Amino acid sequence: MDFRSVLMGLAFALMWSSAFTSARMIVADAPPMTALAARFFLSGLIGVAIAKAVGQSWHLTRAQWRSVVIFGLCQNALYLGLNFVAMQWVEASLAAIIASTMPLLVAVLGWVFLGQKVRPLGIAGLFAGVAGVAIIMGARLSGGVSMTGIILCGLGALALAVATLTARGASSGGNVLMIVGLQMFVGAAVLAFVALIFERGQPVNWTPRLALAFLYTTLVPGLFATWVWFRLVARIGAVRAATYHFLNPFFGVAVAAVLLGESLGPFDLIGVAIVAAGILAVQLSKQVATASASTAK
Repeated sequence: MDFRSVLMGLAFALMWSSAFTSARMIVADAPPMTALAARFFLSGLIGVAIAKAVGQSWHLTRAQWRSVVIFGLCQNALYLGLNFVAMQWVEASLAAIIASTMPLLVAVLGWVFLGQKVRPLGIAGLFAGVAGVAIIMGARLSGGVSMTGIILCGLGALALAVATLTARGASSGGNVLMIVGLQMFVGAAVLAFVALIFERGQPVNWTPRLALAFLYTTLVPGLFATWVWFRLVARIGAVRAATYHFLNPFFGVAVAAVLLGESLGPFDLIGVAIVAAGILAVQLSKQVATASASTAK
């Protein structure tokens, strides 16, 4: 077993999942789109500066520029923007669970619109994922959770799934850190424009928790987790690396429970376990398909 890869995968899943808790802290004290635009601008400056320092160029290929625009809009502006707005009304644990369904959405969209075959194990995983989400939503809706927040989180996950399908492999020509930094600038520009329209004049409650959460979100999930992800993909491949997404529901609810004191009911725990199993089944079915294709060649 490659223990270094395992540690990298666990670290990525933990950092990615913790972003929902830090985001919940941020939107409690600052307008969500304004805060996120500032975060992306700072992340972009740091990312591009490091990329230039290590010799990367912003003279990208057409496919790479397409990746910059698509991910900047869909991942940064839509996915994270909608989640930040939603977390004014929904708990971080619920937002993390909904966002964790992204691999399931990618499989469904690829199956329906691109004709990508899904093996029986993957189909079982999709049904398990839907069942797990239904269990969680049923319990949360009975407790009076915001439907608006749920819809925004769902649209955000869908936007990320679309970006994953349409720009897959576009960063394979190198300059990865430069592409990540430029994507941040795209998200910052879009969200700053929207914030000027909807959040102008809204106050910011400057607190130590806001400052720490902002710095953590900018540096750890924003930059370091992205770097770890690309290193992990380079080490073990995208399909095997994506398997670690099944840990996101667990880490997401655990971090929110520890740091925010969010309560978890038995149906939440059951639903999280089923969703995680569904994600794992979908990813394992892709591994089987990849191995079969390699054998056939």
